[in-house]
Amino acid sequence: MLVKFTQNPFAEIDRIFDDVFRDVMPSINTSFTPNAMRVDISEDEKNIYIDAEMPGIKKEDVKVTIEDGVLMIRGERKQETEEKKKNYHRVERVYGSFLRAFTLGENVDKDNIEAKYEDGVLHLTLPKIEPVKNVKQIALK
Repeated sequence: MLVKFTQNPFAEIDRIFDDVFRDVMPSINTSFTPNAMRVDISEDEKNIYIDAEMPGIKKEDVKVTIEDGVLMIRGERKQETEEKKKNYHRVERVYGSFLRAFTLGENVDKDNIEAKYEDGVLHLTLPKIEPVKNVKQIALK
């Protein structure tokens, strides 16, 4: 079992704000927002798979951690675009960090998670285990 854990309670307000400004000032590039990382989650009998798209992010700018049963994917984008024309010089920079967090269920083997990063996609394999049942028999008197 894997449950999405949302860090930003204002994500919907941010999305509405971006939509309004995209209509008012369409020349502003809002295609990258801190919440722009898209993930696909699938599973089979043995594993849960998470594929996170992070185009333009370098491997060294991606961190995957587990803290208190929560799997966190963090990253940072540093992008600069420069355009020189006859009458002007324009430099645009996009910097931003992002975080996606997922609560791990008892059936995930947290010690054997594998991560691979290639072509802007983070591939995580979370092996499944049988959850430990903590049942105690109560003696009747």
